[in-house]
Amino acid sequence: MNPTTITGYLSGVEQLSGANFKKWKEQIGIVFGCMDLDYALREPTPTKPTFESTNEQKALYEKWERSNRMSLMIMKGSITPAIRGAIPDSDNAMTYIKLVEEQFLGTSKSLASTLMIKMITMKYDGHSGVCEHIMKMSGMVSQLKGMDMAISEGFLVHFINFR
Repeated sequence: MNPTTITGYLSGVEQLSGANFKKWKEQIGIVFGCMDLDYALREPTPTKPTFESTNEQKALYEKWERSNRMSLMIMKGSITPAIRGAIPDSDNAMTYIKLVEEQFLGTSKSLASTLMIKMITMKYDGHSGVCEHIMKMSGMVSQLKGMDMAISEGFLVHFINFR
């Protein structure tokens, strides 16, 4: 793979800053898949080859090791230093991404609660355009949907019409 292609893939990954965990994880998954680096995230750590190992076993270990090393470098490089410092270190990509997930599990729940409360209590102010109000409400619904909290269209229409 040429350097321009690699740079293109990596520039598509938003730096993990906290509120964008789900998007970051999705982007990382796409980049690893396109660069054929997701092997270490799909397969458990293989046994280190010995002198008696077959060429196939050695090749699989090398593939896993390269995938693991590159995945860790890309993940750690795409996380802000403040957040990276709060995540326990690991030399295994699968373990590291789980540690990152654990770090943001509570954060996404509190953000979802905040969005729900804001959406339920939001009222049209009479000054800005109605379209802008609808777009704000739709934006909150989209954010909640990204956190696996889908809001039905009928529910949204109810809040837009009667608030």
